Formats: sequence, C-alpha cells, structure tokens
Amino acid sequence: MGAQQVAGRFAELYGAQPEGVWAAPGRVNLIGEHTDYNDGFVMPFALPHQALAAVSRRTDGLLRLTSADIDGGAARITELRLDALAPESDREWTAYPAGVVWALREAGHPVTGADIHLASTVPTGAGLSSSAALEVVVALALNDLYDLGLQRWKLARLCQRAENVYVGAPTGIMDQTASACCEPGHALFLDTRDLSQQQIPFDLAAEGLRLLVVDTQVKHAHSGGEYGKRRAGCEKGAALLGVDALRDIPYDGLDAALARLGDEEEVVRLVRHVVTEDERVERTVALLRAGDTRAIGPVLTEGHASLRDDFRISCPELDLVVDTALAHGALGARMTGGGFGGSAIVLAEATEVDTLTKAVEEAFAAAACKAPRVFEAVPAAGARRLS
Repeated sequence: MGAQQVAGRFAELYGAQPEGVWAAPGRVNLIGEHTDYNDGFVMPFALPHQALAAVSRRTDGLLRLTSADIDGGAARITELRLDALAPESDREWTAYPAGVVWALREAGHPVTGADIHLASTVPTGAGLSSSAALEVVVALALNDLYDLGLQRWKLARLCQRAENVYVGAPTGIMDQTASACCEPGHALFLDTRDLSQQQIPFDLAAEGLRLLVVDTQVKHAHSGGEYGKRRAGCEKGAALLGVDALRDIPYDGLDAALARLGDEEEVVRLVRHVVTEDERVERTVALLRAGDTRAIGPVLTEGHASLRDDFRISCPELDLVVDTALAHGALGARMTGGGFGGSAIVLAEATEVDTLTKAVEEAFAAAACKAPRVFEAVPAAGARRLS
C-alpha cells in the first residue's frame, strides 16, 4: 500500500484528506543483540518494509485511530481521550500510537489530538521491529504537524519510553533509533549509551552477496516475561560487578569478571553473551571498513551460538534455519531480534540464494514446521515524510 492509497482510505474514514503521509521502516539487526539495554553497541539497518501513517491534527483532545491491518481491513475507528491516556491501560495494537502521543504530552509537547490511519508491510512478531515502525511514524508525523522541532534521536527516545512505560515492554533503544535514523545502503553503528551514530556502507549487491531474512512464522511478544527476565539478569550482573552497565566490562577482562560472579550460573551466561556480543559488533565494523565483508559471516554465526547457548533465547525453528543454511554453503547465519521466535538472517553468495532458500524450505517441511517466509534484506531509508 502506497501513500496515495493510505491517504485515500483516510479520507473515506475521516471525511477529509489528511494533512500528510509519513513512513517509517522496520529493521534487521546485523549484529548486536540484547546489548542495547546494556549501554552497548548495535548495528541495524532499515528494511524496505514500512509502516505508513496518514495524519491530521485535532484541537479537541481526541485521538482517533484506524488500521488497514486490523479486523480484515475494516478499519474500525478507535476513539481515545488524550487526558485519559495512562500507562498499561491498553493491551491492543492502539497502545503503540497512543503511547507515543502520551509520551509527547508527558514531555510537555503541545499535542492536542489527531486523526491517524495506519498501514504496515512490516511482518508482525518476526523480530523486525513492527511496533517501533508504528511508533516512529506517528512520532515523526506529530513532530512535523505540531512543529515540535525534535531531532530524530529524541523522537526515538520518546518512542522507547512509549513502549517501555505505556505498552509495558522493556525494550532497548535500538529499534526506534534504527527506524528513525538509518540511511539507504548503510548499516547504523550505534552506541546506545550516548546515541552517537556512524553510517557504515553496506552494499552487498556490489560485492556479489545477499542477506536473506527467514521469518520462521513463530511469533514472539516482547512484553512477555522471558525477555524481561533476561534484562533483569543483566542488571543483576552489572550490580554484582559494581558497574553502571555490562558495557563497562572490558572484553579482555571478561574472564576475571565471570570469576567474580562465582556460582551465579545464569548471570554468568548473560554477562558473557553481552560482553562478547559488543566485541562482535566492533569486529564487524572493522571488517566492513576494511572491505572484508565476507569475513563477517563467521562473526554472525558466533553470535547465534552465544544467543542460543548463553542467552538461551533461540528456538528449534531458528536453529533449523541457521544449521541448514550453514550446511548448504552460507557464509554465516544467526537469529535476529528479541528471540523466542521471529527471524534469522543468512549471509550468502548471490549465486547460492536459490539453493539456500530451497534447502531451508525443505528442512521446515521435513520437520513439519509452518513454511517460512524468505526475502532479501536491502538497506533502505529511515523515517520520512512522503506527502
């Protein structure tokens, strides 16, 4: 669905043309998983898949929301009063855009209402940040319409607050920053402590390479308990080691740090993953800068082993993708996203894409799993106004 279709549907629902249409993408995280809420490093890039929002202002304190993706496209209008918005009061999809409005108003920004129609091509529950795309597209639209003058990184922070506090999902800052700030043809090297950013060229096609996303169709929910347990365990590890965040444990001091944790076996695993994952991000950046893109394959695979064995957030379907891809010539593969389902990424020679795709599909069929969705990930543009 494009900008014209979204604007046209808005007009049908609300009786007037929108003031504008905005887009914000989903993302794939190349490397750096569960490091963002530990003040660490991440390296996402934006997908062509995006959330679209047609929006107009209101002055009566009402927020009206519709979605082309809910109720079979019937687009039932949900009407909320801004002064009644409260954290964790909404367990429906509307919590994401409503949470953004709540976060903006709580921060003192004069948002007086809006009519919003949303449509998205970002797969939900696939670890590709469909919720962040919804949040960022609404935030950018309101920032423009109300002339708030907020920088992209500040919008990302407000969207994270919306998801953490209003929705109740303890996610880090990566997803929203990627959606707001990524550039086409680049991966975003992000320091989540100070939000400093570097755009790293990532043109796989020019090197005869492809990055496949394999959506296992196993759904996950970040607001579920397991994600929160991992975050709490990381915070416990930082407290036991006397640091502000696990980011502060140097890679060459990891063994000594783990020894200090004694018999805290679960915390040891979590700390080991985060510290080694930060090092993998830095290694990936160095390899890409050196033009040695193929050499990042084994780093991706190392990351999957750490997520599977130390962080323990993989699942049989994700492991099946990785194992099958590697057995059929992939340069590297790993799960991506929050875990417990979702997607894996596969780095491969362009000439091997069809073979790998067929092998993964056949492996899923043999295991009696739901057929995966496989597509190529091409680094795309971040959030922007379309009309």
